[in-house]
Amino acid sequence: MYQLNRITRQCFLTLSVLGLLSINHMSADHHNEKNALSFKMKSIQDKDVDLKNYKGKVVLMVNVASKCGYTPQYDGLQKLHSQFKDDGFSVIGFPCNNFGAQEPGSHTEILSFCKENYGVTFPMMGKIDVKGEKQSPLYKYLTTHPDHGGDVRWNFEKFLVDKKGQVIGHYKSGVSPSDPKLKAAIEKALKDS
Repeated sequence: MYQLNRITRQCFLTLSVLGLLSINHMSADHHNEKNALSFKMKSIQDKDVDLKNYKGKVVLMVNVASKCGYTPQYDGLQKLHSQFKDDGFSVIGFPCNNFGAQEPGSHTEILSFCKENYGVTFPMMGKIDVKGEKQSPLYKYLTTHPDHGGDVRWNFEKFLVDKKGQVIGHYKSGVSPSDPKLKAAIEKALKDS
């Protein structure tokens, strides 16, 4: 009887340890698999874009609109993109019509507006929802991030993503692309491996 209890106890301990290892392994895998660059999107030209292609780059994700008081930020975003693109940085624009219907145009109209008025060369994705029932899975991930989440409250909010796809900053609409703190965060992220 004692022998049986000892064997039962050893089996139980072995199974418990294996169970804990399995749980730790699963949560580590889950944690590693999901990041801001693990989503697939459509470009404004309706082409498939796998954001994992941006791994190794620092990315500033911005929900944009053509008829907003913050629309002139396109100019600053383009300057940021041009300044740091050779160092491994990219701005990505995500047009959305969630705030005051300020992005009513078609993809062709949006792209034309951006190029003609602001000389935009950074990647633009197709129009998405950044909040509400039809919220893009990417923005669901960004807004629920434990450290830098929070609802997108207006156009031109910015999420800064490091080379590994981790969200390292969330900047409200009023933060200009030329803001020294934003630039410093980009420069730091570019230096980090």
